Amino acid sequence: MKPVRSAARAMLASIFVISGARNLIDPDAKVDTAKRVTDRVGPLIEKADPRLPSDARSLVRIKAGVDVAAGLMLAGGRFTRPAAAVLAANLIPTTVAGHPFWALPQPERAAQQTQFLKNLGLLGGLLLAAADTQGKPGLRYRTSHAVGRSQRSVRRAVRTARRDAKIAAMSATAGRKLPG
Repeated sequence: MKPVRSAARAMLASIFVISGARNLIDPDAKVDTAKRVTDRVGPLIEKADPRLPSDARSLVRIKAGVDVAAGLMLAGGRFTRPAAAVLAANLIPTTVAGHPFWALPQPERAAQQTQFLKNLGLLGGLLLAAADTQGKPGLRYRTSHAVGRSQRSVRRAVRTARRDAKIAAMSATAGRKLPG
């Protein structure tokens, strides 16, 4: 199953790497579209830390860089779950800002709705990749079973200690009864 996982991750990541690289080279192509989101987020960023960039062009470049880096990690099989989660989080504002089919007249609405649904499909794939443990037990399973193992270990240690104490007590009483 590993070759299938690897190929699927590479295919899923490819759109983020390619579009991220394009947007790093030419961020101005996406600035107008991004302003739908950055105009709302920019003041929040300035309020949080005035040193951080909050203009649309800088935010497009930052998002593009994150998309390239996370896409390469996902495709390369390194930190796949966090990379997929980052890409999924980045995809939400992109989808809302880039494909607002609900606000467009009918001829354009169908095309934008298709793009919106494509991004929704990508989001679903990223969520699956973020949840994929590659056949290994997840953290929740390992934690609950580690607790169970440690409880069994403690019970075993208590039983052993009781048995050893009982044996020691019996040998101590047996030693007193013996004439010397």
